[in-house]
Amino acid sequence: MSVRIRMKKFGRKHRPFFRVVAVDARRPRDGRVLEELGTYDPLVPETDARAILNGERIQYWLGVGAQPSDKVAVLIKKYGANGKKLEEQKAALERLAATRRRPATPAAEAAPVAE
Repeated sequence: MSVRIRMKKFGRKHRPFFRVVAVDARRPRDGRVLEELGTYDPLVPETDARAILNGERIQYWLGVGAQPSDKVAVLIKKYGANGKKLEEQKAALERLAATRRRPATPAAEAAPVAE
């Protein structure tokens, strides 16, 4: 069996989202997968926070002969188990998490609770 590591497209029109998956090479792009290995969201504002990969499982599949697609090979090189941009990715994920945490609004704090 020939295994490929590809991106499987999800999302909707003008809002793409991809899962990085191990799939039998004879299956279609969005067909049945062997294992999900990560995600890629091209619309995340932080460039280094777009790809979240499971480096250990990717190394396993590469070790048993899986061939990554061209785009996935770039993501593995940057953000895989031994990626060149892992530190930048951690910093970007922390910044993204900080912006998503919203403090309570003053109006919500001032509103009395009806009992």
